[in-house]
Amino acid sequence: MNKILLLLFVLVMVACQKKNEGPAVTEVDEVVRPLACVSSDLESQMTTLLNKASTDTDFSLAVERADGRVFNYNRGSSTMDTVYESASTSKLVSAIIILRLVDQGVLNLTDQPQKHISTWPVASTDSLYNMNLAQLLSFTSGLETEPLCMNAGFSDFETCVLNIGSTNSGNNAVPGGSFYYSSNHLQVAGLMAIKAKGASSWQNLFTSFKTETGLFPTAAYDLPSSTNPRLAGGMHWKGKEYLDFLRALSKGTLLSSSLQSQLIADQTASSVMAYSPAKAALGEEWHYGFGLWHECQSANYNCTPGSRVSSPGAYGAYPFWDRQRNYIGVLARQGALGTFSNGAALERSIRDVLNEWAICKN
Repeated sequence: MNKILLLLFVLVMVACQKKNEGPAVTEVDEVVRPLACVSSDLESQMTTLLNKASTDTDFSLAVERADGRVFNYNRGSSTMDTVYESASTSKLVSAIIILRLVDQGVLNLTDQPQKHISTWPVASTDSLYNMNLAQLLSFTSGLETEPLCMNAGFSDFETCVLNIGSTNSGNNAVPGGSFYYSSNHLQVAGLMAIKAKGASSWQNLFTSFKTETGLFPTAAYDLPSSTNPRLAGGMHWKGKEYLDFLRALSKGTLLSSSLQSQLIADQTASSVMAYSPAKAALGEEWHYGFGLWHECQSANYNCTPGSRVSSPGAYGAYPFWDRQRNYIGVLARQGALGTFSNGAALERSIRDVLNEWAICKN
């Protein structure tokens, strides 16, 4: 009898200890997953937080996790069907369009501009002469100064790209040496793609991309004009279209596995971060892949490359892919120029709950 009482006492003590330990958790693939969670409750929490969040403009948010469940939120008159200017969210789209030509064998990441652009103005004696497509897509090409034609709708696309080359010639930049966030890189890469494909314009390449993938059916590259589109920030799109694009990207249907790996690899690990809007606006050092950021909430980059990638824009729109927890999302909005950090703040206001929701099975 004493042994039975002793056993009961031990079981009671263990149960009490477990109760005091809080919610039980388990680890799968190094991700902590709550054993007790309810997705609908977590969605209610995110809705409450977003209702209370300070914002300078209406916005919509859609997040999709691995099992296909989607959390949607709309503020004010914004919906996922609202058409917004892209700002830099178009960088990732443009990079994918160009990389698909690499997959097709039309381009190679080691190609230099002069291979496809016969009138490229950078002399063979210039340090910039050796830049290649990989460096253009990772913003390490050395093309730092943007000519005014980048924002002039009446300018000719090809003429403006040649202007980028002549404007930056003699700047003594060494390709691959430093990261500099600007629109120049993708503009040159875009003309390389047009020439290599034998296309008439970027619009022709974008139409082919739409036909091949079914993505961005109503979107357009039309800023500052359709004849001189800024590939690094000249789209109009709907939030639902961008979410579809992220889904295709995350499922690996847009690029070969080899090129997908290079897309999300840290392409700036050995480069000096000369200019970064993430550093300027958030005080954080992010790295870069091909057309996308490697986020890191630290003053010095100490994160796992590729764990969370994104392509936010200057108006606060924010498409992202959390590869660690396997969910995608887009915050669709159009605030004033330079409100990138406002969009990031909205997503971060719910990120703790969002991360729990992403791995919740109930």
